[in-house]
Amino acid sequence: MGFAKKEHEFLSAIGLASENPGGFINGNWKASGPVISTVTPSNNQEIAKVTEVSMEDYEEGLRSCNEAVKTWKTLPAPKRGEIVRQIGDALREKLQHLGKLVSLEMGKILAEGIGEVQEVIDMCDYAVGLSRQLNGSIIPSERPDHMMFEVWNPLGIVGVITAFNFPCAVLGWNACIALVCGNCVVWKGAPTTPLVTIAVTKLIAEVLKRNNLPGAIFTAFCGGAEIGEAIAKDTRIPLVSFTGSSKVGSKVQQIVTERFGRCLLELSGNNALIVMDDADVGLAVRSIFFAAVGTAGQRCTTCRRLYLHESIYQNLLDQLVGLYKQVKIGDPLEKGTLVGPVHTKASRENFEKGISTIKSQGGKILTGGSVIESDGNFVQPTIVEIASNASVVKEELFGPVLYVMKFKTLEEAIELNNSVPQGLSSSIFTSKPSTIFKWIGPHGSDCGIVNVNIPTNGAEIGGAFGGEKATGGGREAGSDSWKQYMRRSTCTINYGTELPLAQGINFG
Repeated sequence: MGFAKKEHEFLSAIGLASENPGGFINGNWKASGPVISTVTPSNNQEIAKVTEVSMEDYEEGLRSCNEAVKTWKTLPAPKRGEIVRQIGDALREKLQHLGKLVSLEMGKILAEGIGEVQEVIDMCDYAVGLSRQLNGSIIPSERPDHMMFEVWNPLGIVGVITAFNFPCAVLGWNACIALVCGNCVVWKGAPTTPLVTIAVTKLIAEVLKRNNLPGAIFTAFCGGAEIGEAIAKDTRIPLVSFTGSSKVGSKVQQIVTERFGRCLLELSGNNALIVMDDADVGLAVRSIFFAAVGTAGQRCTTCRRLYLHESIYQNLLDQLVGLYKQVKIGDPLEKGTLVGPVHTKASRENFEKGISTIKSQGGKILTGGSVIESDGNFVQPTIVEIASNASVVKEELFGPVLYVMKFKTLEEAIELNNSVPQGLSSSIFTSKPSTIFKWIGPHGSDCGIVNVNIPTNGAEIGGAFGGEKATGGGREAGSDSWKQYMRRSTCTINYGTELPLAQGINFG
């Protein structure tokens, strides 16, 4: 059955149709739950229909995935890396189509949609190398003729619950690492981006089939909160990675912890950027613009709080307001567009409510502050002058709203940066080494990402991504994040004939 709109016909090249089953279960596409329509945020018109999974579908999927663990964890890690390499190649071949789909269904501009898919490809490449470096330490033993060392083994199944704003990149951060570590993956994509979930899974499924491996190694569900809750409760899933709000993440953590499972949380960000009096103002303005406006303010690393030294405050602010007034808002697939719509009608309504709250707390709108009348979910990128102690500043308004405030000293700026419940990303603009090293040290930023002279967003995959406090404490992607996806055993081998005890204990 063909697509209603000609501009959607490209979707057939990535395995999508006008009606799609939303479950990849035991190597087959099936679903017996409710039928939903997925829409494009630009005009809220239907792209396609998706049948979500039922709880019966979920149970069938988990049973088969649990069985597939036996096959997958037996495969040597470098062989698993080869499968992930092939997944990267499959994504690379469909990069443009997948990027266009992300833009169409999520609402981010085409360059960002393609960039998001490229991030998954980069994660595949990274994971291939990692598959030969899952090393444990050799530890000197105090006992003669004894060897002590660490062994890392797979957990089994990793549950990955992703959000709408990065409908495939967050999967890549988790699944690429989880797979090379020997785990099977159960993925529940965001309910509002099911086509991305299906299209990416189809490519992974083809790779598994081509290599005569069980399809259940990678199991995918399109569904709502009921499926997410089932994943959180399921004792067959030792690790649950959840991306979303701090409010929902807290509930997920409670459920998973209650059953003694592991939880990897990537939650809310309320990220600050500080500009010192010695900063390169031009560089700072360009960085702030991308950090605050990119993805229509819907990145977890979006800059939401801007602290400007009083001596450069007005100069920088004038330049920034000028840029905001020139920004092109519109169809994310059109060339030249920098700001697409927010994701849903509810997102637009939350923007309106947020602006009302800001005004009630004394905020002054310097530019923007309104929704744009259209069939889509467009809002104006907004700059607000507000007191730093206003309660709304401590909350995450998930849209293109930037709070601007003055400060006098570095110590004051750091205190303001650390004054919110969240602790994801932060950045400072300065040319002084002493400022840089205070900022990144124990008396500096309390965030998981601490930048200097770059935006708060646009993190590279080679570093561990995640934050502190109400951001959840999880770490994904690079560095030693892989250790969260494995279980560590400390092994001691006695290859002698005596039995010396540790700490010099003599037991008879």
